[in-house]
Amino acid sequence: FAHVSCLAEQAKILIAEVEENNLGANALDERWHRWHKCSLCEQEHHGVVACALGWGCWKTYVGRPERDLSRISAMRRLGNGLSAAKHQEDALSVNKAELSLLQRLGASEESILAVRHNIAMVYQGLGRYEQALQMKRDVYSGRLRLSGEE
Repeated sequence: FAHVSCLAEQAKILIAEVEENNLGANALDERWHRWHKCSLCEQEHHGVVACALGWGCWKTYVGRPERDLSRISAMRRLGNGLSAAKHQEDALSVNKAELSLLQRLGASEESILAVRHNIAMVYQGLGRYEQALQMKRDVYSGRLRLSGEE
C-alpha cells in the first residue's frame, strides 16, 4: 500500500531540488519518474494511484506559466493517470487540451505526435476503434516522416 500524499510530496521535493540546484535535464528526467514510477521496484503506478498522483502533479505545477515544461508534463501526467483509472472521457479532454496547448506554443512535431498517440489510446479505451486506428496510422506516418523513412 502507498500513501499517495507521501509519494506526491517526495516527487515535489526531488523536482524542487533539481530546479534549485540547476542539476540539469538528466537529473530532472530521472526524478520526474517519481510521479509515475515506484522508487523501489521501478514499476509504473496504475489505476487510482496513478490517477491520484496525476492530480497531485497537476495541482503542483498548474500555477506555472503555460510554457513551463513541468506544467506541460504535469498535464500529460494527469491525462495518463485519468486513463489508467479508466476515466477515459476526462483523459480525452485533458489530452486534447494538451494537444491544443502544444500546437499554440509551436512545440516540436515529436511532442505533438506523442500526445496524438495518447489520444489514440484513449479512443481505443472508449471503444472508438476506427478513430483510434486512424490516429495511430497518422502518428506512425508522422514518426516515419520525422525519421526520414517515408
